[in-house]
Amino acid sequence: MRRAAVAIAAGAMAVSLAACGSAKESGDKKDNGGSAAAKGDNIKVGLLLPENQTARYEKFDKPLIEKKVKELTNNKAEVVYANAKQDASLQNQQVDTMVTNKVDVLIVDAVDSKAIAGSVKKAKDAGIPVVAYDRLAEGPIDAYTSFDNVTVGKTQGEALLKALGDKAKDGQIVMMNGSSTDPNAAQFKEGAHSVLDGKVKIGREYDTKEWKPENANSNMEGAISALGKDKIVGVYSANDGMAGGIITALKAAGIDDIPVTGQDAELAGVQRIVTGEQYMSVYKPYAPEADAAAEMAVALAQGKSLDSIAKDKVDSPTTKGIPSVLVPVVSLTQDNIKDTVIKDGVYTIDEICAGKYKAACDKIGLK
Repeated sequence: MRRAAVAIAAGAMAVSLAACGSAKESGDKKDNGGSAAAKGDNIKVGLLLPENQTARYEKFDKPLIEKKVKELTNNKAEVVYANAKQDASLQNQQVDTMVTNKVDVLIVDAVDSKAIAGSVKKAKDAGIPVVAYDRLAEGPIDAYTSFDNVTVGKTQGEALLKALGDKAKDGQIVMMNGSSTDPNAAQFKEGAHSVLDGKVKIGREYDTKEWKPENANSNMEGAISALGKDKIVGVYSANDGMAGGIITALKAAGIDDIPVTGQDAELAGVQRIVTGEQYMSVYKPYAPEADAAAEMAVALAQGKSLDSIAKDKVDSPTTKGIPSVLVPVVSLTQDNIKDTVIKDGVYTIDEICAGKYKAACDKIGLK
């Protein structure tokens, strides 16, 4: 699966130059009939992201998608952006606004995969194709790009077991899953359970409302109270934001030096990995995912086939055989910070090792 996903991602990136050329050609031609083709590079792309608490959306996804859309359309396309701030009703209104404003294609990262289905249908009824981004929205989706989410959960679970070693036999872990409204969270959970079940006792498990760190903090306080602080040997956290809330609760209870997982390679998460407060994160290279979304969106807006971009097919509860691009992930620990987020230009050493983190960086040779 990993090798196939690498090939898919590479194929999507390789196709971008061809997409650029073909977009230019269609823009140079006069209207020969087809409305999508006649638009050429002068298209309007609606981009709807789910929230702004997780650093990735504003810092990486939005600018990367905007940049790629511009590249593919000779700087002629317009990207219309809205952030739902974790409000599913607001996101539905944002889709309605995009439809009213007659965008040519939508890229949607759903707050709630089920609640968005009616809005996706409205867009389709208006002749606007929809690309599901990062989370597989329900409804008549035309294309999808994300990471192999079950593999994300497996990666987290495997890392936690490695960190626990023999302690996995004696103690208990707490599982802090993501929001029940996010289909990705269910897949992360599935992957983690496939690795952890039977190998370690799960003392408490939570689906964390809205992925909020403060909710994870409250849940962790409840788990510590119920299980006893001496019984907990590790924590599965589905992302870095929640890991921060969890670690705050652990520290308040006098619990330290137990492994906590994460995901998204947020700067704060990477810094906690440097200090040893957090054991790992899942690094998801955002550029290939963003590039794939932009390539599929531009192709759909211009009435072109996705065959050369999307090499995989994915089923949602409402739509079968959705053309998809799945991007591989990496387990990020102290050992490979240089080879992942620094090498890819996500962060600099100066950013990670600023202020109070410099001594910890020096200690692990991150200079």
